[in-house]
Parts: sequence; C-alpha cells; structure tokens
Amino acid sequence: MSGRGLFKPADRKLKIVLKSDRDLAAMRKAGRLVAQTLEALKEQVRPGVSTAELDRFAHDYVTRRGARPSFKGYHGYPASLCTSINEEVVHCIPKPTRILRGGDIVSLDMGVRLDGFHGDAAVTLPVGPVSPQVQRLLDATREALWKGIEKMRPGNTLQDVSWAIQEHVEANGFSVVREMVGHGIGRDLHEDPQVPNYTAPEHLNPPLREGMTLAIEPMVNAGGTDIEVMPDMWTVVTKDRSLSAHFEHTVAVTRRGPEVLTLL
Repeated sequence: MSGRGLFKPADRKLKIVLKSDRDLAAMRKAGRLVAQTLEALKEQVRPGVSTAELDRFAHDYVTRRGARPSFKGYHGYPASLCTSINEEVVHCIPKPTRILRGGDIVSLDMGVRLDGFHGDAAVTLPVGPVSPQVQRLLDATREALWKGIEKMRPGNTLQDVSWAIQEHVEANGFSVVREMVGHGIGRDLHEDPQVPNYTAPEHLNPPLREGMTLAIEPMVNAGGTDIEVMPDMWTVVTKDRSLSAHFEHTVAVTRRGPEVLTLL
C-alpha cells in the first residue's frame, strides 16, 4: 500500500529502523506469504469475477495461515486487498458490483502481518488478452521496479533508486505518479523513508545502509502524471483517465546487495 508523498523537510531527521538478522528472518516469512497470496490470486483473475470475491479469497488465504491482512482497518481501510482497475492507480476498495471484464488490467496490492512484521507487494495483471500498448505499459512498470531494486546496495542513495525507476519509465514514453510513494516497512506498514519514484531537489536522499527494508513500488501512467482522489477518499485515479500500472516488492539492503523478500 503506497504512501502519500508528503515529503519531510530537510531539517527533520528520518527515523530509519535497521533490521537485525532475526527481524529479517521474520520479514522473509511475511514476504513469502504475500508472494504466495498474490500467486494464488492470479488464478482467480478472469472475466466475470468481482473484486469483492478477490478480496474475500485473499483474506481467507492469509488468515488460514495464521497471519492477518495488513491493510484491513489501516486508517479505516475496509478491505484486505486493494483492487485497482484500468485508470485506478491505487487503493481502490473491492466491491461486489465491480466486475472484471476481458481487456481490463487490475492491480492487486496485498500486505500481510506475521510474527510482528509486515510484507507488502503488488502486481498488475491483464484480464484476458490486452493490446500490445497495454502490455508495454505493464512490462515497462515491472522492469522499472527491478531497475530500482538493482540500486538497493550499500553505498548508493535513495535517489539512485528513484532515478533508476524514473529513467526507465520515461524512456518508454510513460509517466511516473508524483504524489504517491513507496516507503520503509517493518514492524509498521509505513516507516521512514518515503521512496519517490522520481527525483527532485527537495527530496531527502539518505544513504542506503545494510538492514534497511523498503517497499519499492512504481506507479506508472500511460498518460500524464496528474492524479485525483475519488469521493470515497481512498481510490486514486489518473486525472486524464489514462491506464495506470503498479508493481511492488518489499526489499532488504544487505551486504551482498538487494534481497527481495516478497518472491516465492
């Protein structure tokens, strides 16, 4: 679940929590369950399925394995899963009346809390066949995520991650959402630092240190960068109603480089 990009002033000290080996072991368990849940959800995505059915499936899958959904009740969010279709960027609330149709794309954003730690990941899936241009949007967003992950090494800085994402997205002719950001993650779903998907002089730029754990999540629009929040105060859509894609992994900085905690 992405954070809102309210960037902290440069004179405010970030509260970055470095994770111990024991912490990372717990986060691997939470991350693996997130990955397993999303993998199982892929089999449920097809025309005619409601987003409420996907939410119920995700909730049952997680709770039967002794964990709890991170998002349910978070600042009042009423569901376990975010299900954002087409022009919906993030945080769309599942509904029985919201039915997947062939040719849609749907972003599934899932968080799990297990043994005191969170994992958070997202994928955007086609609902049946989609056009080559739509597939290119999905591919470019997924690739941008991995470009950012590759920079998560001690000695690099946060803006190295942000620039790698922005550069790949814009080289492919798409745009990065500015107002929504990735985030630190651990015992809390949202921790410092925020992780923008583009660079700007006012952004903080802490060095990446061993033990940092970040949710990296490019949100990429086929049209312009602008977004708006719908009346439910959760659903974020593209202002020009162009398609949007979202991919996310929880990643740890280690001495050997990035470790993706939300992979199977």
